[in-house]
Amino acid sequence: MNDKPAPIPSLGTLVRVRSSEVERLQADLAKQEATRARYQNSVARLTQLAESSGPSGQQSRGSTLSPALAVNCGDYKQAVFALADTQRTDLHLLDANLAVSQRNLSAAWSKRELLGKVLSRHEDAHARTQDRAQRKRDDEIATQSWLAGRAG
Repeated sequence: MNDKPAPIPSLGTLVRVRSSEVERLQADLAKQEATRARYQNSVARLTQLAESSGPSGQQSRGSTLSPALAVNCGDYKQAVFALADTQRTDLHLLDANLAVSQRNLSAAWSKRELLGKVLSRHEDAHARTQDRAQRKRDDEIATQSWLAGRAG
């Protein structure tokens, strides 16, 4: 009699593989979320830097800057705004990647759960088969003992 059906070990292996895939996808998603937070902070800080530099042609006390310094300040603000726009674009791309990663994680989790349920059903069926076989052996031993007691 075969004590361990073939599907149980292979299903167990599949569940472990799916679990490691889910863990890998969770780690990847966590990295992407941390990167997203860094991009958001960077965009906020760049915007604050550009806005805090004031109007391009004025100093902090209200007097005007020389034309060369005004051009330099304007170029600085344009460069900071361009960098912030680049960061915003990267943030939007990352948001799209996050959505895909979340769908992949959800699909992998569902597959793992489904395989886990199938594995559990197979293990339960195997345990019931083993229990029936053990009860049958116990009944046979009890019957033999009873017959031996009657004969003796």
